[in-house]
Amino acid sequence: MQLRTLILIIINSLIFLVILMLSITFYNQFSKVLDDRILLQLNSIKTLKQIQVENLITTEWQQFLNQNDTVTDTLNFEVPETILKTSGIYDFTPYNTNRRSAIGFVWHRDTLTKVGLMDHDKIKDILLERAGMGNSGESYIVGEDFKMRSQSRFFPDKIPSTINVKTKGVVEALSGTVGRGVFKDYRGVEVYSVYSPISMSHLKLAILSEIDTSEVMAPLEQLQLRLLGLIFLIMIVAIILSLFLTNIITNPIHNMRKSLKIMAAGDYNQTNTFGKNSNEIKEMFEALDLLKKSLQGAVTFSRELGKMDLNSNYVPKGENDVLGKSLIKMRDKLIEFRNKENINRINTKRQLVDGLENERHRLSRELHDGIGPLLTSLKFYVENKVHDKDKKQDMIKIIDTTISEIRLMSNALMPSTLEDFGIGVALTNFVESIKKTSGISIIFEDLTQDSHSKITKNQAINLFRIGQELVNNALKHAKANTIRISLSEFDDFISLFYFDDGIGFDLKHVKLGSGIINIKERVEMCNGQIQIQSKPGSTTVEIELPIEL
Repeated sequence: MQLRTLILIIINSLIFLVILMLSITFYNQFSKVLDDRILLQLNSIKTLKQIQVENLITTEWQQFLNQNDTVTDTLNFEVPETILKTSGIYDFTPYNTNRRSAIGFVWHRDTLTKVGLMDHDKIKDILLERAGMGNSGESYIVGEDFKMRSQSRFFPDKIPSTINVKTKGVVEALSGTVGRGVFKDYRGVEVYSVYSPISMSHLKLAILSEIDTSEVMAPLEQLQLRLLGLIFLIMIVAIILSLFLTNIITNPIHNMRKSLKIMAAGDYNQTNTFGKNSNEIKEMFEALDLLKKSLQGAVTFSRELGKMDLNSNYVPKGENDVLGKSLIKMRDKLIEFRNKENINRINTKRQLVDGLENERHRLSRELHDGIGPLLTSLKFYVENKVHDKDKKQDMIKIIDTTISEIRLMSNALMPSTLEDFGIGVALTNFVESIKKTSGISIIFEDLTQDSHSKITKNQAINLFRIGQELVNNALKHAKANTIRISLSEFDDFISLFYFDDGIGFDLKHVKLGSGIINIKERVEMCNGQIQIQSKPGSTTVEIELPIEL
Protein backbone atom coordinates (compact mmCIF):
# COMPACT_ATOMS: atom_id res chain seq x y z
CA MET A 1 0.00 0.00 0.00
CA GLN A 2 1.38 3.43 -0.95
CA LEU A 3 2.11 6.05 1.70
CA ARG A 4 -0.25 8.51 0.09
CA THR A 5 -3.11 6.00 0.14
CA LEU A 6 -2.43 5.08 3.77
CA ILE A 7 -2.42 8.71 4.90
CA LEU A 8 -5.64 9.35 3.01
CA ILE A 9 -7.25 6.37 4.70
CA ILE A 10 -6.03 7.34 8.18
CA ILE A 11 -7.00 11.03 7.94
CA ASN A 12 -10.40 10.42 6.41
CA SER A 13 -11.08 7.52 8.76
CA LEU A 14 -10.37 9.74 11.74
CA ILE A 15 -12.56 12.51 10.36
CA PHE A 16 -15.32 10.03 9.62
CA LEU A 17 -15.08 8.53 13.12
CA VAL A 18 -15.19 11.97 14.76
CA ILE A 19 -18.20 13.08 12.71
CA LEU A 20 -19.91 9.74 13.28
CA MET A 21 -19.35 9.89 17.03
CA LEU A 22 -20.63 13.47 17.19
CA SER A 23 -23.68 12.56 15.14
CA ILE A 24 -24.41 9.51 17.26
CA THR A 25 -23.98 11.52 20.44
CA PHE A 26 -26.26 14.30 19.17
CA TYR A 27 -28.83 11.78 17.95
CA ASN A 28 -28.81 9.86 21.26
CA GLN A 29 -29.08 13.07 23.26
CA PHE A 30 -31.97 14.30 21.14
CA SER A 31 -33.64 10.89 21.40
CA LYS A 32 -33.25 10.88 25.19
CA VAL A 33 -34.69 14.38 25.51
CA LEU A 34 -37.58 13.44 23.24
CA ASP A 35 -38.24 10.27 25.26
CA ASP A 36 -38.28 12.23 28.50
CA ARG A 37 -40.62 14.87 27.12
CA ILE A 38 -43.04 12.31 25.67
CA LEU A 39 -43.15 10.31 28.89
CA LEU A 40 -43.53 13.51 30.94
CA GLN A 41 -46.43 14.65 28.74
CA LEU A 42 -48.06 11.22 28.93
CA ASN A 43 -47.67 11.22 32.70
CA SER A 44 -49.38 14.61 32.92
CA ILE A 45 -52.28 13.36 30.78
CA LYS A 46 -52.54 10.12 32.78
CA THR A 47 -52.46 11.99 36.09
CA LEU A 48 -55.20 14.37 34.91
CA LYS A 49 -57.44 11.57 33.68
CA GLN A 50 -56.81 9.53 36.85
CA ILE A 51 -57.85 12.49 38.98
CA GLN A 52 -60.95 13.03 36.83
CA VAL A 53 -61.93 9.35 37.02
CA GLU A 54 -61.35 9.14 40.77
CA ASN A 55 -63.28 12.39 41.35
CA LEU A 56 -66.13 11.12 39.16
CA ILE A 57 -66.36 7.83 41.07
CA THR A 58 -66.15 9.66 44.41
CA THR A 59 -68.91 12.07 43.37
CA GLU A 60 -71.15 9.24 42.14
CA TRP A 61 -70.57 7.32 45.38
CA GLN A 62 -71.53 10.34 47.49
CA GLN A 63 -74.68 10.88 45.46
CA PHE A 64 -75.51 7.20 45.87
CA LEU A 65 -75.13 7.42 49.63
CA ASN A 66 -77.20 10.62 49.83
CA GLN A 67 -80.22 9.00 48.20
CA ASN A 68 -82.96 8.63 50.82
CA ASP A 69 -84.72 5.70 49.25
CA THR A 70 -83.55 2.14 49.72
CA VAL A 71 -84.59 0.96 46.31
CA THR A 72 -82.05 -1.32 44.70
CA ASP A 73 -81.24 -0.84 41.03
CA THR A 74 -82.39 -3.66 38.89
CA LEU A 75 -79.37 -5.86 38.01
CA ASN A 76 -79.58 -8.30 35.16
CA PHE A 77 -76.79 -10.38 36.72
CA GLU A 78 -76.10 -11.98 40.04
CA VAL A 79 -73.62 -10.62 42.55
CA PRO A 80 -72.18 -12.79 45.36
CA GLU A 81 -73.86 -12.38 48.72
CA THR A 82 -70.53 -11.63 50.38
CA ILE A 83 -70.26 -8.48 48.28
CA LEU A 84 -73.85 -7.39 48.97
CA LYS A 85 -73.23 -7.57 52.71
CA THR A 86 -70.27 -5.15 52.60
CA SER A 87 -70.63 -1.48 51.69
CA GLY A 88 -68.25 -0.02 49.15
CA ILE A 89 -67.34 0.49 45.48
CA TYR A 90 -66.95 -2.65 43.37
CA ASP A 91 -66.08 -3.74 39.85
CA PHE A 92 -69.14 -5.78 38.77
CA THR A 93 -67.84 -6.39 35.25
CA PRO A 94 -66.85 -10.05 35.87
CA TYR A 95 -70.48 -10.79 36.96
CA ASN A 96 -72.17 -8.87 34.12
CA THR A 97 -73.79 -11.34 31.75
CA ASN A 98 -73.48 -9.00 28.75
CA ARG A 99 -69.78 -8.48 29.66
CA ARG A 100 -70.20 -4.71 29.68
CA SER A 101 -68.03 -2.66 32.03
CA ALA A 102 -69.88 -2.00 35.25
CA ILE A 103 -68.75 -0.13 38.34
CA GLY A 104 -71.27 -0.62 41.17
CA PHE A 105 -72.02 0.74 44.62
CA VAL A 106 -73.22 -1.29 47.61
CA TRP A 107 -74.66 0.09 50.84
CA HIS A 108 -75.56 -2.38 53.56
CA ARG A 109 -76.75 -1.84 57.11
CA ASP A 110 -78.36 -4.45 59.27
CA THR A 111 -80.93 -6.07 56.98
CA LEU A 112 -81.05 -3.24 54.49
CA THR A 113 -79.05 -3.35 51.24
CA LYS A 114 -78.91 -0.77 48.45
CA VAL A 115 -77.12 -1.41 45.14
CA GLY A 116 -76.41 0.99 42.31
CA LEU A 117 -74.55 1.12 38.98
CA MET A 118 -72.48 4.01 37.72
CA ASP A 119 -73.06 5.39 34.22
CA HIS A 120 -69.95 4.05 32.48
CA ASP A 121 -70.29 6.50 29.57
CA LYS A 122 -69.04 9.24 31.88
CA ILE A 123 -65.73 7.39 32.35
CA LYS A 124 -65.64 6.67 28.63
CA ASP A 125 -65.96 10.38 27.83
CA ILE A 126 -63.01 11.20 30.13
CA LEU A 127 -60.68 8.53 28.74
CA LEU A 128 -61.52 9.04 25.04
CA GLU A 129 -60.78 12.75 25.24
CA ARG A 130 -57.51 12.87 23.20
CA ALA A 131 -56.10 16.36 23.74
CA GLY A 132 -52.28 16.19 23.55
CA MET A 133 -52.31 12.46 22.59
CA GLY A 134 -51.34 12.81 18.95
CA ASN A 135 -52.62 10.42 16.28
CA SER A 136 -51.94 7.16 18.13
CA GLY A 137 -52.30 8.07 21.84
CA GLU A 138 -54.99 6.70 24.14
CA SER A 139 -55.80 6.30 27.82
CA TYR A 140 -57.61 3.27 29.26
CA ILE A 141 -58.26 1.36 32.44
CA VAL A 142 -57.85 -2.37 33.12
CA GLY A 143 -59.38 -4.61 35.78
CA GLU A 144 -57.77 -7.15 38.07
CA ASP A 145 -58.59 -9.93 35.58
CA PHE A 146 -56.34 -8.10 33.01
CA LYS A 147 -59.40 -7.23 30.91
CA MET A 148 -60.03 -3.73 29.62
CA ARG A 149 -62.70 -1.71 31.42
CA SER A 150 -62.83 1.28 29.03
CA GLN A 151 -63.48 1.52 25.31
CA SER A 152 -60.41 0.98 23.07
CA ARG A 153 -60.03 3.62 20.40
CA PHE A 154 -58.41 1.03 18.14
CA PHE A 155 -61.16 -1.57 18.62
CA PRO A 156 -64.33 0.55 18.96
CA ASP A 157 -66.61 -2.37 18.04
CA LYS A 158 -65.24 -4.73 20.66
CA ILE A 159 -66.61 -5.07 24.16
CA PRO A 160 -63.81 -3.83 26.47
CA SER A 161 -63.98 -6.83 28.83
CA THR A 162 -63.22 -9.16 25.89
CA ILE A 163 -59.86 -7.48 25.25
CA ASN A 164 -56.99 -9.07 27.18
CA VAL A 165 -54.42 -6.51 28.40
CA LYS A 166 -51.69 -8.33 30.33
CA THR A 167 -48.78 -6.02 29.54
CA LYS A 168 -45.82 -5.01 31.70
CA GLY A 169 -47.48 -1.72 32.66
CA VAL A 170 -50.73 -3.40 33.68
CA VAL A 171 -49.01 -6.05 35.79
CA GLU A 172 -46.91 -3.47 37.65
CA ALA A 173 -49.82 -1.03 38.10
CA LEU A 174 -52.07 -3.76 39.58
CA SER A 175 -49.24 -4.67 41.94
CA GLY A 176 -49.29 -1.06 43.22
CA THR A 177 -46.38 0.35 41.19
CA VAL A 178 -46.37 3.75 39.49
CA GLY A 179 -44.00 3.81 36.53
CA ARG A 180 -43.27 4.42 32.89
CA GLY A 181 -41.41 2.75 30.05
CA VAL A 182 -41.32 1.58 26.46
CA PHE A 183 -42.82 -1.84 25.72
CA LYS A 184 -45.49 -3.56 23.63
CA ASP A 185 -49.15 -2.86 24.37
CA TYR A 186 -52.19 -5.15 24.06
CA ARG A 187 -52.04 -4.84 20.24
CA GLY A 188 -48.39 -6.04 20.14
CA VAL A 189 -47.27 -2.55 19.10
CA GLU A 190 -44.34 -0.88 20.87
CA VAL A 191 -45.53 2.19 22.76
CA TYR A 192 -44.41 4.81 25.27
CA SER A 193 -46.46 4.11 28.39
CA VAL A 194 -47.10 5.58 31.84
CA TYR A 195 -49.19 3.71 34.40
CA SER A 196 -50.44 3.77 37.97
CA PRO A 197 -53.03 1.97 40.12
CA ILE A 198 -56.54 3.20 41.05
CA SER A 199 -57.52 1.93 44.48
CA MET A 200 -60.84 3.10 45.90
CA SER A 201 -62.70 1.09 48.52
CA HIS A 202 -63.00 -2.41 47.02
CA LEU A 203 -62.26 -1.16 43.52
CA LYS A 204 -58.79 -1.93 42.10
CA LEU A 205 -57.96 -0.83 38.54
CA ALA A 206 -54.92 0.14 36.46
CA ILE A 207 -54.93 3.32 34.37
CA LEU A 208 -52.53 3.75 31.45
CA SER A 209 -51.75 6.49 28.93
CA GLU A 210 -49.81 5.40 25.82
CA ILE A 211 -48.64 6.58 22.41
CA ASP A 212 -47.04 4.57 19.57
CA THR A 213 -43.26 4.81 19.30
CA SER A 214 -43.54 5.03 15.51
CA GLU A 215 -45.27 8.39 15.85
CA VAL A 216 -42.65 9.63 18.30
CA MET A 217 -39.76 8.39 16.13
CA ALA A 218 -40.89 10.24 13.00
CA PRO A 219 -38.87 13.39 13.88
CA LEU A 220 -35.86 11.23 14.68
CA GLU A 221 -35.98 9.59 11.27
CA GLN A 222 -35.92 13.00 9.63
CA LEU A 223 -32.96 13.93 11.83
CA GLN A 224 -31.14 10.77 10.71
CA LEU A 225 -31.48 11.74 7.06
CA ARG A 226 -30.17 15.23 7.74
CA LEU A 227 -27.18 13.89 9.70
CA LEU A 228 -26.30 11.44 6.91
CA GLY A 229 -26.37 14.28 4.39
CA LEU A 230 -24.14 16.40 6.60
CA ILE A 231 -21.65 13.53 7.05
CA PHE A 232 -21.51 12.99 3.27
CA LEU A 233 -20.86 16.69 2.63
CA ILE A 234 -18.12 16.93 5.28
CA MET A 235 -16.38 13.77 3.96
CA ILE A 236 -16.18 15.21 0.46
CA VAL A 237 -14.49 18.35 1.81
CA ALA A 238 -12.17 16.23 4.00
CA ILE A 239 -11.04 14.05 1.08
CA ILE A 240 -10.17 17.10 -1.03
CA LEU A 241 -8.12 18.64 1.78
CA SER A 242 -6.37 15.34 2.65
CA LEU A 243 -5.28 14.87 -0.99
CA PHE A 244 -3.52 18.21 -0.86
CA LEU A 245 -1.96 17.41 2.53
CA THR A 246 -0.61 13.98 1.53
CA ASN A 247 1.37 15.44 -1.36
CA ILE A 248 3.17 17.77 1.04
CA ILE A 249 3.99 14.92 3.47
CA THR A 250 4.93 12.05 1.18
CA ASN A 251 7.35 13.64 -1.30
CA PRO A 252 10.23 14.22 1.18
CA ILE A 253 9.76 10.77 2.72
CA HIS A 254 9.94 9.00 -0.64
CA ASN A 255 13.21 10.74 -1.48
CA MET A 256 14.89 9.28 1.63
CA ARG A 257 14.34 5.59 0.83
CA LYS A 258 17.43 4.98 -1.30
CA SER A 259 19.82 6.51 1.21
CA LEU A 260 18.32 4.53 4.11
CA LYS A 261 18.71 1.23 2.24
CA ILE A 262 22.41 1.92 1.61
CA MET A 263 22.98 2.58 5.32
CA ALA A 264 21.02 -0.53 6.33
CA ALA A 265 23.33 -2.70 4.19
CA GLY A 266 26.22 -1.83 6.53
CA ASP A 267 28.08 0.54 4.19
CA TYR A 268 28.43 3.66 6.36
CA ASN A 269 30.72 5.52 3.90
CA GLN A 270 28.02 6.20 1.34
CA THR A 271 26.80 9.78 0.95
CA ASN A 272 23.12 10.52 1.20
CA THR A 273 21.66 11.13 -2.24
CA PHE A 274 17.98 11.79 -2.71
CA GLY A 275 16.06 10.67 -5.77
CA LYS A 276 12.83 12.07 -7.12
CA ASN A 277 11.08 8.77 -7.73
CA SER A 278 7.96 8.10 -5.67
CA ASN A 279 8.33 5.15 -3.29
CA GLU A 280 5.99 3.09 -1.18
CA ILE A 281 5.74 3.38 2.57
CA LYS A 282 6.43 -0.31 3.02
CA GLU A 283 9.85 -0.04 1.39
CA MET A 284 10.76 2.97 3.48
CA PHE A 285 9.94 1.31 6.77
CA GLU A 286 11.67 -1.90 5.71
CA ALA A 287 14.82 0.12 5.11
CA LEU A 288 14.46 1.89 8.47
CA ASP A 289 13.93 -1.44 10.19
CA LEU A 290 17.00 -2.95 8.52
CA LEU A 291 19.08 0.01 9.60
CA LYS A 292 17.78 -0.24 13.14
CA LYS A 293 18.45 -3.98 13.33
CA SER A 294 21.91 -3.58 11.86
CA LEU A 295 22.97 -0.93 14.35
CA GLN A 296 21.25 -2.55 17.30
CA GLY A 297 22.75 -5.94 16.47
CA ALA A 298 26.28 -4.53 16.28
CA VAL A 299 25.86 -2.55 19.51
CA THR A 300 24.35 -5.51 21.38
CA PHE A 301 27.07 -7.86 20.12
CA SER A 302 29.77 -5.39 21.16
CA ARG A 303 28.23 -5.05 24.64
CA GLU A 304 28.16 -8.83 25.06
CA LEU A 305 31.78 -9.10 23.98
CA GLY A 306 32.65 -6.43 26.55
CA LYS A 307 31.02 -8.62 29.21
CA MET A 308 32.98 -11.65 27.89
CA ASP A 309 29.78 -13.37 26.82
CA LEU A 310 31.36 -15.20 23.90
CA ASN A 311 28.41 -17.53 23.21
CA SER A 312 26.40 -14.83 21.43
CA ASN A 313 26.10 -14.92 17.66
CA TYR A 314 26.16 -12.19 15.02
CA VAL A 315 25.66 -12.34 11.23
CA PRO A 316 27.12 -9.58 9.00
CA LYS A 317 24.58 -7.70 6.93
CA GLY A 318 26.54 -7.99 3.71
CA GLU A 319 29.92 -8.00 2.05
CA ASN A 320 30.47 -4.35 2.97
CA ASP A 321 29.63 -4.83 6.66
CA VAL A 322 33.18 -4.21 7.88
CA LEU A 323 32.08 -3.58 11.46
CA GLY A 324 30.24 -6.88 11.72
CA LYS A 325 33.14 -8.89 10.31
CA SER A 326 35.59 -7.20 12.68
CA LEU A 327 33.40 -7.99 15.68
CA ILE A 328 33.19 -11.66 14.67
CA LYS A 329 36.98 -11.90 14.34
CA MET A 330 37.35 -10.28 17.75
CA ARG A 331 34.95 -12.81 19.27
CA ASP A 332 36.80 -15.77 17.71
CA LYS A 333 40.13 -14.49 19.04
CA LEU A 334 38.65 -14.00 22.51
CA ILE A 335 37.22 -17.53 22.47
CA GLU A 336 40.58 -18.95 21.44
CA PHE A 337 42.36 -16.93 24.15
CA ARG A 338 39.86 -17.93 26.84
CA ASN A 339 40.10 -21.62 25.93
CA LYS A 340 43.88 -21.53 26.11
CA GLU A 341 43.73 -19.60 29.36
CA ASN A 342 41.34 -22.14 30.90
CA ILE A 343 43.55 -25.04 29.81
CA ASN A 344 46.64 -23.36 31.22
CA ARG A 345 44.85 -22.49 34.44
CA ILE A 346 43.61 -26.05 34.96
CA ASN A 347 47.02 -27.51 34.08
CA THR A 348 48.70 -25.12 36.50
CA LYS A 349 46.29 -26.10 39.25
CA ARG A 350 46.82 -29.75 38.50
CA GLN A 351 50.57 -29.34 38.66
CA LEU A 352 50.31 -27.46 41.95
CA VAL A 353 47.95 -30.01 43.45
CA ASP A 354 49.99 -32.94 42.11
CA GLY A 355 53.15 -31.40 43.54
CA LEU A 356 51.40 -30.81 46.85
CA GLU A 357 50.08 -34.37 46.97
CA ASN A 358 53.47 -35.78 45.99
CA GLU A 359 55.12 -33.77 48.74
CA ARG A 360 52.50 -34.96 51.21
CA HIS A 361 53.09 -38.52 50.04
CA ARG A 362 56.86 -38.12 50.47
CA LEU A 363 56.51 -36.60 53.93
CA SER A 364 54.09 -39.35 54.91
CA ARG A 365 56.57 -42.01 53.79
CA GLU A 366 59.39 -40.25 55.58
CA LEU A 367 57.44 -40.19 58.83
CA HIS A 368 56.21 -43.75 58.42
CA ASP A 369 59.39 -45.38 57.08
CA GLY A 370 62.03 -43.14 58.65
CA ILE A 371 61.03 -41.79 62.05
CA GLY A 372 58.61 -44.61 62.79
CA PRO A 373 61.21 -47.44 62.79
CA LEU A 374 63.65 -45.30 64.79
CA LEU A 375 61.06 -44.74 67.50
CA THR A 376 60.22 -48.44 67.51
CA SER A 377 63.91 -49.29 67.94
CA LEU A 378 64.15 -46.74 70.74
CA LYS A 379 61.21 -48.40 72.45
CA PHE A 380 62.90 -51.84 72.26
CA TYR A 381 66.14 -50.35 73.61
CA VAL A 382 64.34 -48.80 76.56
CA GLU A 383 62.55 -52.03 77.31
CA ASN A 384 65.83 -54.02 77.32
CA LYS A 385 68.44 -51.59 78.63
CA VAL A 386 66.66 -49.42 81.21
CA HIS A 387 66.37 -51.24 84.54
CA ASP A 388 64.51 -48.63 86.62
CA LYS A 389 60.89 -49.74 86.22
CA ASP A 390 59.34 -46.32 86.89
CA LYS A 391 61.56 -44.54 84.40
CA LYS A 392 61.08 -47.35 81.90
CA GLN A 393 57.26 -47.02 82.02
CA ASP A 394 57.41 -43.23 81.71
CA MET A 395 59.77 -43.41 78.75
CA ILE A 396 57.74 -46.13 76.99
CA LYS A 397 54.58 -44.07 77.46
CA ILE A 398 56.21 -41.01 75.91
CA ILE A 399 57.54 -43.06 73.01
CA ASP A 400 54.12 -44.67 72.38
CA THR A 401 52.45 -41.26 72.35
CA THR A 402 55.07 -39.99 69.91
CA ILE A 403 54.59 -43.02 67.65
CA SER A 404 50.81 -42.48 67.73
CA GLU A 405 51.18 -38.80 66.82
CA ILE A 406 53.60 -39.67 64.00
CA ARG A 407 51.10 -42.21 62.70
CA LEU A 408 48.28 -39.64 62.79
CA MET A 409 50.42 -37.05 60.98
CA SER A 410 51.41 -39.58 58.36
CA ASN A 411 47.80 -40.65 57.86
CA ALA A 412 46.64 -37.02 57.57
CA LEU A 413 49.26 -36.27 54.94
CA MET A 414 48.48 -39.34 52.86
CA PRO A 415 46.51 -42.30 54.27
CA SER A 416 48.23 -45.57 53.48
CA THR A 417 44.81 -47.17 53.12
CA LEU A 418 44.14 -44.90 50.14
CA GLU A 419 46.82 -46.65 48.11
CA ASP A 420 46.43 -50.07 49.66
CA PHE A 421 42.62 -50.46 49.83
CA GLY A 422 41.11 -47.57 47.85
CA ILE A 423 39.04 -44.44 48.43
CA GLY A 424 36.14 -46.24 50.14
CA VAL A 425 38.23 -47.69 52.96
CA ALA A 426 40.22 -44.46 53.35
CA LEU A 427 37.05 -42.36 53.81
CA THR A 428 35.61 -44.99 56.16
CA ASN A 429 38.68 -44.81 58.41
CA PHE A 430 38.65 -41.00 58.28
CA VAL A 431 34.96 -40.87 59.28
CA GLU A 432 35.52 -43.31 62.16
CA SER A 433 38.41 -41.25 63.52
CA ILE A 434 36.32 -38.02 63.33
CA LYS A 435 33.38 -39.70 65.09
CA LYS A 436 35.61 -40.63 68.02
CA THR A 437 36.92 -37.09 68.52
CA SER A 438 33.89 -34.93 67.53
CA GLY A 439 30.98 -36.77 69.13
CA ILE A 440 28.53 -36.00 66.24
CA SER A 441 26.73 -38.55 64.09
CA ILE A 442 28.57 -39.19 60.80
CA ILE A 443 27.23 -41.83 58.41
CA PHE A 444 29.31 -42.88 55.42
CA GLU A 445 27.97 -45.23 52.72
CA ASP A 446 30.56 -46.82 50.43
CA LEU A 447 29.04 -47.94 47.11
CA THR A 448 32.26 -48.26 45.12
CA GLN A 449 33.36 -51.45 43.42
CA ASP A 450 35.86 -53.37 45.52
CA SER A 451 37.82 -55.42 42.97
CA HIS A 452 37.11 -53.78 39.61
CA SER A 453 36.93 -50.11 40.53
CA LYS A 454 37.66 -47.67 37.69
CA ILE A 455 38.46 -44.78 40.04
CA THR A 456 41.93 -43.48 39.19
CA LYS A 457 44.56 -42.61 41.78
CA ASN A 458 44.21 -38.90 40.99
CA GLN A 459 40.38 -39.05 41.37
CA ALA A 460 40.72 -41.02 44.61
CA ILE A 461 43.07 -38.43 46.14
CA ASN A 462 40.79 -35.54 45.09
CA LEU A 463 37.65 -37.25 46.38
CA PHE A 464 39.38 -37.97 49.71
CA ARG A 465 40.50 -34.35 50.05
CA ILE A 466 36.98 -33.13 49.14
CA GLY A 467 35.48 -35.38 51.80
CA GLN A 468 37.98 -34.12 54.35
CA GLU A 469 37.22 -30.50 53.46
CA LEU A 470 33.43 -30.96 53.69
CA VAL A 471 33.58 -32.63 57.09
CA ASN A 472 36.07 -30.12 58.49
CA ASN A 473 33.92 -27.19 57.30
CA ALA A 474 30.87 -28.73 58.97
CA LEU A 475 32.76 -29.18 62.24
CA LYS A 476 34.12 -25.62 62.20
CA HIS A 477 31.17 -23.58 60.91
CA ALA A 478 27.92 -25.52 60.38
CA LYS A 479 27.13 -26.52 64.00
CA ALA A 480 25.70 -29.74 62.56
CA ASN A 481 24.47 -32.72 64.58
CA THR A 482 24.30 -35.19 61.70
CA ILE A 483 26.45 -35.67 58.60
CA ARG A 484 25.72 -38.16 55.81
CA ILE A 485 28.14 -39.01 53.00
CA SER A 486 27.70 -41.51 50.19
CA LEU A 487 30.22 -42.42 47.47
CA SER A 488 28.80 -44.29 44.46
CA GLU A 489 30.52 -45.70 41.41
CA PHE A 490 28.55 -46.19 38.21
CA ASP A 491 29.49 -47.26 34.69
CA ASP A 492 29.93 -43.71 33.41
CA PHE A 493 30.54 -41.53 36.45
CA ILE A 494 31.40 -41.34 40.13
CA SER A 495 28.98 -39.62 42.51
CA LEU A 496 29.79 -38.09 45.91
CA PHE A 497 26.78 -36.91 47.95
CA TYR A 498 27.13 -34.90 51.18
CA PHE A 499 24.45 -33.71 53.66
CA ASP A 500 24.48 -31.98 57.06
CA ASP A 501 21.74 -30.45 59.23
CA GLY A 502 23.74 -27.38 60.24
CA ILE A 503 22.87 -23.70 60.09
CA GLY A 504 23.59 -23.48 56.36
CA PHE A 505 24.64 -20.40 54.40
CA ASP A 506 23.36 -18.09 51.63
CA LEU A 507 25.20 -18.85 48.39
CA LYS A 508 24.30 -15.42 46.95
CA HIS A 509 25.65 -13.36 49.85
CA VAL A 510 28.13 -15.46 51.82
CA LYS A 511 31.82 -14.93 51.17
CA LEU A 512 33.05 -18.39 50.21
CA GLY A 513 36.18 -19.47 52.05
CA SER A 514 39.19 -21.29 50.70
CA GLY A 515 37.59 -24.64 51.61
CA ILE A 516 34.70 -24.33 49.13
CA ILE A 517 37.05 -22.82 46.56
CA ASN A 518 39.46 -25.77 46.91
CA ILE A 519 36.57 -28.20 46.49
CA LYS A 520 35.36 -26.48 43.31
CA GLU A 521 38.90 -26.37 41.90
CA ARG A 522 39.45 -30.09 42.55
CA VAL A 523 36.13 -30.90 40.84
CA GLU A 524 37.12 -28.72 37.88
CA MET A 525 40.51 -30.43 37.60
CA CYS A 526 38.71 -33.79 37.36
CA ASN A 527 36.36 -32.39 34.65
CA GLY A 528 33.43 -32.89 37.02
CA GLN A 529 30.31 -31.01 38.04
CA ILE A 530 29.23 -29.73 41.47
CA GLN A 531 25.91 -28.48 42.85
CA ILE A 532 25.62 -26.82 46.27
CA GLN A 533 22.28 -26.12 47.97
CA SER A 534 22.12 -24.69 51.47
CA LYS A 535 19.49 -23.48 53.91
CA PRO A 536 19.04 -23.72 57.69
CA GLY A 537 18.79 -27.39 58.60
CA SER A 538 19.87 -28.75 55.21
CA THR A 539 23.09 -28.31 53.26
CA THR A 540 23.74 -30.67 50.35
CA VAL A 541 26.67 -31.02 47.97
CA GLU A 542 26.41 -33.24 44.88
CA ILE A 543 29.56 -33.99 42.88
CA GLU A 544 29.86 -36.05 39.70
CA LEU A 545 33.18 -37.04 38.12
CA PRO A 546 33.37 -38.83 34.75
CA ILE A 547 34.98 -42.27 34.54
CA GLU A 548 38.33 -41.84 32.80
CA LEU A 549 38.78 -44.57 30.22
